[in-house]
Amino acid sequence: MPSGVDLHIHTTASDGRFRPEEIVSRAAGLGLSTIAITDHDTVGGVPGALQAANLHPGLRVIPGVELSTDFARAEVHILGYFIDTEHGEFIAGLKRMRHSRDERARAMIEKLKELGVHIEWTRVKEMAAGGSVGRPHLARAMLEKGYIDSFTDAFNGYIERGGPAYAEREKVTPAEAVGLILRAGGLAVLAHPLFIDDWQQVVVELRGAGLAGIEVYYDGYTAPERERLRIVAEKYGLVATGGSDFHGIDPATETGLGSAGVPPEVVDRLVALAKPRALPGTIEKRRKLEIRGMLKDE
Repeated sequence: MPSGVDLHIHTTASDGRFRPEEIVSRAAGLGLSTIAITDHDTVGGVPGALQAANLHPGLRVIPGVELSTDFARAEVHILGYFIDTEHGEFIAGLKRMRHSRDERARAMIEKLKELGVHIEWTRVKEMAAGGSVGRPHLARAMLEKGYIDSFTDAFNGYIERGGPAYAEREKVTPAEAVGLILRAGGLAVLAHPLFIDDWQQVVVELRGAGLAGIEVYYDGYTAPERERLRIVAEKYGLVATGGSDFHGIDPATETGLGSAGVPPEVVDRLVALAKPRALPGTIEKRRKLEIRGMLKDE
């Protein structure tokens, strides 16, 4: 059963299957109270989601993002919430990251060709539909041409980190991503920490950089794992957040929208932290953000 809160959702603005408006409609239909749109290295899905939320007054939409970074040869993802989507430095940073994604995808396509898997860059771009290009787009192109039977095959056999067709891309460090999010008025949260071997060291270092939370409620985490994460979050004064990481691509393996078990009080803690950060300016700026539904009161 949906918990009412989902703070990690992808749309067609990056590598999700559903348009932002469709995500909002689905979330409202499930009775969710709060969602966050967190596409990879883009906030392109946020305006459509905020606009669609006007038709569903019971649903809060938090503007967000998921940034890909590197730490000690591991990939670390940083979620940003309550982002000022018009912040100049932030938008410029996202543009550089998306360009790096394009270059990485092109390099992976060349490696796939060497392995006898022939997909076209133009088709991958069509599948991205103007959004941020990700590995799932390559997987879809491979599936379309019959080279694989499932998305899992694409990652396990070719494009997972360390796979024969994997290519690195230029990334910022986790601390740089946290700083970028903070300067755009947002809150930074460490996504799916158990994907990182030395995740507690990452938490300690990023706490000093301004990290506000870590994902505790996430797809596949066991009760003992969640408790361990919750204890670490409490130790360092971090918000224990969570979300489904919903892409809408494979219902057989994905956590459903709103089904990560995120407690409603998580939203209250984030909003309490976000208000002084996301609204540092004038009364006019405050009104603008509240009208857009970013920080409306309960």
